[in-house]
Amino acid sequence: MSILGTRVQRVEDPRLLTVGGTYVDDLREPALQGALHVLFVRSPLANATITEVDVDEAKSAPGVHGVFTADDVDLPPYPSGGSLSGPTPPGMDRPHLAKGVVRYVGEPVVAVVAETLGQAQDAAEMVSIDYDPLDAVIDLDEALAGEKLVFPEAGTNVIGTAGELDDSLFADCEVVVSKQILNQRVAAASLEGRSAACAWEGEKVTFWLSNQNAQSCRDELMANLGLPQDELRVITPDVGGGFGAKIGSEQEAALLSLVSKQVGKPVKWVETRSENLVAMTHGRAQRHVVTIGGRRDGTIQAYRLEIVQDVGAYPRMGAFLPVFTQMMASGVYDIPKVESRAQTVVTNTTPIGAYRGAGRPEATAAIERAIDLFAAEIGADPADVRRANLVKPEQFPYQTPGGMLYDSGEYIKGLDSVLDAADYASLREEQAKRRADGATKQLGIGLASYVEITAPNNTEGETGHVEIRPDGSALVLTGSSAHGQGHWTTFAMLVSEQLGIDLDKIEVVHGDTDLIPKGVGTMGSRSLQLGGTAVHRAAVDVKDKARKLAAEMIESDEADIELTDGTWQVRGAPNVTVSWAELAQKAEDGLAADVHFVEDRPTFPFGSHLAVVEVDVETGKVDYLRHITVDDAGVIVNPILTEGQRHGGIAQGAAQALLEEVSYDSDGNPQNASFADYAIITAAELPSFELLTMETPTTLNPLGAKGIGEAGTIGATPAVQNAVVDALSHLGVRHIDMPTTPERVWQTINQA
Repeated sequence: MSILGTRVQRVEDPRLLTVGGTYVDDLREPALQGALHVLFVRSPLANATITEVDVDEAKSAPGVHGVFTADDVDLPPYPSGGSLSGPTPPGMDRPHLAKGVVRYVGEPVVAVVAETLGQAQDAAEMVSIDYDPLDAVIDLDEALAGEKLVFPEAGTNVIGTAGELDDSLFADCEVVVSKQILNQRVAAASLEGRSAACAWEGEKVTFWLSNQNAQSCRDELMANLGLPQDELRVITPDVGGGFGAKIGSEQEAALLSLVSKQVGKPVKWVETRSENLVAMTHGRAQRHVVTIGGRRDGTIQAYRLEIVQDVGAYPRMGAFLPVFTQMMASGVYDIPKVESRAQTVVTNTTPIGAYRGAGRPEATAAIERAIDLFAAEIGADPADVRRANLVKPEQFPYQTPGGMLYDSGEYIKGLDSVLDAADYASLREEQAKRRADGATKQLGIGLASYVEITAPNNTEGETGHVEIRPDGSALVLTGSSAHGQGHWTTFAMLVSEQLGIDLDKIEVVHGDTDLIPKGVGTMGSRSLQLGGTAVHRAAVDVKDKARKLAAEMIESDEADIELTDGTWQVRGAPNVTVSWAELAQKAEDGLAADVHFVEDRPTFPFGSHLAVVEVDVETGKVDYLRHITVDDAGVIVNPILTEGQRHGGIAQGAAQALLEEVSYDSDGNPQNASFADYAIITAAELPSFELLTMETPTTLNPLGAKGIGEAGTIGATPAVQNAVVDALSHLGVRHIDMPTTPERVWQTINQA
């Protein structure tokens, strides 16, 4: 029986649940003995000129080994890179410490280095910085107007545009509906915030970083520090969540190398939660105008998506996120005419980066709201409109108007499975009864069908190494990077499947650039289909080498040699055997294989979600009652891990629909920079998720697998938002922006 597809418990968990993980703040490496603490003094203003920085008193404080300002930093700024339409305007590079001007609350201005964190905090209080406030650019319309500029030397707040609009797009449509909707700014809020440690040993510097891709971080740091590869090492210990916000290195991390070298000691930086909520990249922050048109029989003929992306104070990944939104604009629907236009603008807010799904959830949220708006306009059931316009199985591989080639899908089957499991007809009957009775608590039923692109950076591929040790155990090295997903379990299962070695004799190592110099990391739900395939193929290569060596040792033909229960033997003669340990000891050059797997093109998982809510029409309070989903990610290697990803994703997606929003006042002051104010969803607000299983394999990798890490988030957000709107649709409500908080729902009811 194959181990693949079975419910194997995570091999990572016994350590995590007993002695616990080892995160950057837990490190007790010899090289980090006596590490000093770094604390950043951050800007309290969103936009201001720095007129004076006085650090003399702080330098003489007890335990302080150094205080650094921009004048002490001789490193080049982090380049802003490109935008949707070429290079960004000049002057938008990200400094390590602000010099002359600050552009968002939370921007680092001064770095204090002390023997203890308490001493660093005391010294930071002694730093005196004088600011001359400037008008902040917060509102998107204000940013587009350009009367106030984040970077005056650039002459504009618009850093990129992409896409053209056709005035005749909807000329043949009987019905056209248009709506402006908000996909609000949210915080990644990983359990472990950002953290870094740094130590020099001679001319080589080692970083310990809480990140998602050690090799990419190394390459960024090499470029910024001007160091060759053999003089810089990045190690990733346990990572307490990332969600996209820990892709790449940070200017704080690079600065640690300079600080460490100048003070002559290793250093460590671990941000606080309040620091994290204003300084770690935020996600989403798109405003859409959706326009959808078609016939009254429910046929959709045209769709337009207009995007304004807030990138925050410095162009980072936010400058590119609309690319993913545009490429996935049409979603799961066979719409003949689709167009999109995107603009990216800088504002005096925390920079925007990747956040679970990175541009794809935004596309799904837009089209799924548009479908419901269209259904309401023609008086049709939103399930019927979806079913009538979904791409059909016989159309795959399906070329979208946006240029994507969907590999495989059973969209109608997925939708109908969810409707049947939810007993959709009965839900609608209950809804009608409550409306007729004028019930205080109205029932809302929300649907969302989605497709997403996984491993969008597939051309970079991923690396895998499998090696048999002299004791018969196996070592796996992977360029993928775990931060909670269960990589060790998955990759060990793939190796055990091929080699018959017990899981407890397989070690999986990631996140050390000296051991694994080539790798890409974990983002875009790429780990199994790329990293897993590389490990799988390396195991197959080891198996082939072992078969040849075993034949030589047994003195038999290769064709007669078989692997049974982890032991090599002659077929039909189990008394003559060779173990993995014997093979590894005999192999002159070792028994190992390296694979760099590159997928021909990305894969496209899909699914449908149905959410059920109750809305109290007197208070606006939303109760989240049920959530039924199909999330089809191709062949499943371990259902436990798949379900874990789906559970976490659905919770995160529902949280955006119901609760979460990073907000600023008109001066750019964060209004919720702690968990007392920023509403993280908890188990108390969540129902038990009803997970249905579908597996539609892809042919693009030998595992038949697609990505699952972001699927739940992509489907859940619009399903829950649509459910809230649906509960109030009989009152004339057509849309409520996220998050659908009681205040916002109550206001909408009263306006309606």
